[in-house]
Amino acid sequence: MDIHKQFFKSAFSVDSVIFGYDQGDLKVLLIYRGAKPYIGTWALPGDLVKLDEDLDDSARRILFDLTGLSNVFMDQIHTFGKVDRHPLGRVITVAYFSLVKIIDYKLNPSSWAKEAKWHSIINTPNLPFDHTEILNYAKNKLKERVRHQPIGFELLPKEFTLSDIQNLYESVLEINLDKRNFRKKLLAMSLLIDTGYFQISVAHRPARLYRFDKKKYKSLIQQGFSFEL
Repeated sequence: MDIHKQFFKSAFSVDSVIFGYDQGDLKVLLIYRGAKPYIGTWALPGDLVKLDEDLDDSARRILFDLTGLSNVFMDQIHTFGKVDRHPLGRVITVAYFSLVKIIDYKLNPSSWAKEAKWHSIINTPNLPFDHTEILNYAKNKLKERVRHQPIGFELLPKEFTLSDIQNLYESVLEINLDKRNFRKKLLAMSLLIDTGYFQISVAHRPARLYRFDKKKYKSLIQQGFSFEL
């Protein structure tokens, strides 16, 4: 008897946590399952990896098949391998995550995904498998990242207010930040360029508009920093 056969009876899958930001709200992309197990539930987009497929290729394929999203840069963040995480057998899943600007992507669910929809991160439904654990892990990973790398270049308009970027950080960190302290630390990073312009056609006092210093932004992404809030 080949003693190695017992080790080739498990499967691999990929699950993707795609965070989206739009108008001050952080959301996560979920699909409505049209296949067993857990048919008729909202879940993270994910599926089994084909035998002749690399993990990264599989993550891109599955995300496109189930949601219609393509050209999404995703980071591999963790592997989840509890013995009983899948009701049909031993399935080890590799989780990916990304943060995108919702307005830049159009959802087009297909395959066994009956629907794809953005859900506010503060009001997500109960998820099957261990998807709640995966989502929480990705949320913590994102919170850690915003403290060590700048975010917002792809998520905010070309010109934005300090309130816009504070709303983004508050959405990701799920906390309220002191306005004065946040702005002081942000401006001290020399990451923003004052455009010299103000908001127009607003009901309140027009706020000053800023844009990112592209060179400084790229440098901070490569070097990292400590942005304690």
